[in-house]
Amino acid sequence: MVGIEVTLDQAGLLRSCRVKGHAGAGKGLFRRGADPVCAAVSILVRTALRTLAGRRGIELRGGAPDRGLLWMEADYTAEGRDFLAAAGAFLIEGLKSVSEDYPGYCGIIIEDPSPGGAGV
Repeated sequence: MVGIEVTLDQAGLLRSCRVKGHAGAGKGLFRRGADPVCAAVSILVRTALRTLAGRRGIELRGGAPDRGLLWMEADYTAEGRDFLAAAGAFLIEGLKSVSEDYPGYCGIIIEDPSPGGAGV
Protein backbone atom coordinates (compact mmCIF):
# COMPACT_ATOMS: atom_id res chain seq x y z
CA MET A 1 0.00 0.00 0.00
CA VAL A 2 1.22 3.50 -0.86
CA GLY A 3 0.46 5.97 1.91
CA ILE A 4 0.37 9.67 1.05
CA GLU A 5 0.32 12.46 3.63
CA VAL A 6 -0.27 16.00 2.41
CA THR A 7 -0.14 19.02 4.70
CA LEU A 8 -1.62 22.38 3.74
CA ASP A 9 -1.15 25.65 5.57
CA GLN A 10 -3.78 28.05 6.96
CA ALA A 11 -4.17 29.54 3.46
CA GLY A 12 -4.83 26.08 1.98
CA LEU A 13 -1.49 25.94 0.16
CA LEU A 14 0.78 22.92 -0.09
CA ARG A 15 3.41 22.78 2.65
CA SER A 16 4.49 19.15 2.48
CA CYS A 17 3.88 15.82 0.82
CA ARG A 18 5.24 12.48 1.95
CA VAL A 19 4.80 9.22 0.06
CA LYS A 20 5.73 5.93 1.68
CA GLY A 21 5.38 2.29 0.69
CA HIS A 22 4.75 0.22 -2.40
CA ALA A 23 1.36 -0.43 -3.95
CA GLY A 24 1.80 -3.99 -5.16
CA ALA A 25 -0.86 -3.43 -7.82
CA GLY A 26 1.28 -4.92 -10.58
CA LYS A 27 1.96 -8.31 -8.98
CA GLY A 28 1.79 -10.98 -11.62
CA LEU A 29 1.07 -8.50 -14.38
CA PHE A 30 4.26 -6.49 -14.71
CA ARG A 31 7.95 -7.08 -14.20
CA ARG A 32 9.36 -6.36 -10.76
CA GLY A 33 9.48 -2.63 -10.11
CA ALA A 34 6.89 -1.82 -12.77
CA ASP A 35 3.78 -1.01 -10.74
CA PRO A 36 1.28 1.37 -12.37
CA VAL A 37 0.07 2.85 -9.06
CA CYS A 38 3.60 3.50 -7.79
CA ALA A 39 4.53 4.92 -11.18
CA ALA A 40 1.57 7.31 -11.23
CA VAL A 41 2.22 8.59 -7.71
CA SER A 42 5.98 8.90 -8.29
CA ILE A 43 5.53 10.80 -11.53
CA LEU A 44 3.05 13.23 -9.99
CA VAL A 45 5.29 14.04 -7.01
CA ARG A 46 8.52 14.18 -9.03
CA THR A 47 6.88 16.45 -11.60
CA ALA A 48 5.67 18.76 -8.82
CA LEU A 49 9.20 18.85 -7.38
CA ARG A 50 10.71 19.66 -10.78
CA THR A 51 8.05 22.25 -11.58
CA LEU A 52 8.51 24.07 -8.27
CA ALA A 53 12.30 23.78 -8.09
CA GLY A 54 14.05 27.02 -8.87
CA ARG A 55 10.80 29.01 -9.04
CA ARG A 56 11.22 32.50 -7.59
CA GLY A 57 9.41 32.92 -4.31
CA ILE A 58 9.36 29.19 -3.51
CA GLU A 59 11.91 27.41 -1.35
CA LEU A 60 11.72 23.67 -1.89
CA ARG A 61 13.25 20.71 -0.12
CA GLY A 62 12.73 17.09 -1.01
CA GLY A 63 14.26 13.77 -1.67
CA ALA A 64 13.98 10.04 -1.96
CA PRO A 65 16.37 8.72 0.69
CA ASP A 66 15.15 5.11 0.47
CA ARG A 67 13.16 2.94 -1.91
CA GLY A 68 9.51 3.53 -1.22
CA LEU A 69 9.99 6.96 0.38
CA LEU A 70 9.60 10.29 -1.40
CA TRP A 71 9.04 13.63 0.30
CA MET A 72 8.86 17.34 -0.37
CA GLU A 73 8.37 20.52 1.68
CA ALA A 74 7.67 24.03 0.40
CA ASP A 75 7.94 27.51 1.85
CA TYR A 76 6.86 30.53 -0.15
CA THR A 77 6.76 34.30 -0.33
CA ALA A 78 4.06 36.48 -1.86
CA GLU A 79 5.91 36.20 -5.19
CA GLY A 80 5.58 32.40 -5.29
CA ARG A 81 2.15 32.07 -3.70
CA ASP A 82 0.00 31.83 -6.83
CA PHE A 83 2.32 29.42 -8.59
CA LEU A 84 2.50 27.16 -5.52
CA ALA A 85 -1.29 27.31 -5.22
CA ALA A 86 -1.75 26.10 -8.80
CA ALA A 87 0.97 23.44 -8.70
CA GLY A 88 -0.20 22.19 -5.30
CA ALA A 89 -3.83 21.94 -6.44
CA PHE A 90 -2.75 19.97 -9.52
CA LEU A 91 -0.63 17.60 -7.43
CA ILE A 92 -3.36 17.00 -4.85
CA GLU A 93 -6.06 16.36 -7.45
CA GLY A 94 -3.78 13.91 -9.24
CA LEU A 95 -2.94 12.04 -6.04
CA LYS A 96 -6.61 11.95 -4.98
CA SER A 97 -7.50 10.54 -8.38
CA VAL A 98 -4.98 7.70 -8.06
CA SER A 99 -6.25 6.97 -4.54
CA GLU A 100 -9.89 6.93 -5.72
CA ASP A 101 -9.12 4.69 -8.70
CA TYR A 102 -6.98 2.23 -6.67
CA PRO A 103 -8.28 2.40 -3.07
CA GLY A 104 -6.81 -0.98 -2.15
CA TYR A 105 -3.33 0.11 -3.21
CA CYS A 106 -3.13 3.83 -2.42
CA GLY A 107 -4.44 5.97 0.42
CA ILE A 108 -4.18 9.70 0.99
CA ILE A 109 -4.57 11.84 4.09
CA ILE A 110 -4.80 15.59 3.67
CA GLU A 111 -4.29 17.81 6.68
CA ASP A 112 -6.05 21.07 5.87
CA PRO A 113 -6.31 23.58 8.72
CA SER A 114 -7.52 26.37 6.42
CA PRO A 115 -10.85 28.06 7.23
CA GLY A 116 -12.85 26.05 4.67
CA GLY A 117 -10.64 22.99 4.86
CA ALA A 118 -11.65 19.52 5.86
CA GLY A 119 -9.11 19.27 8.68
CA VAL A 120 -7.62 15.77 8.55
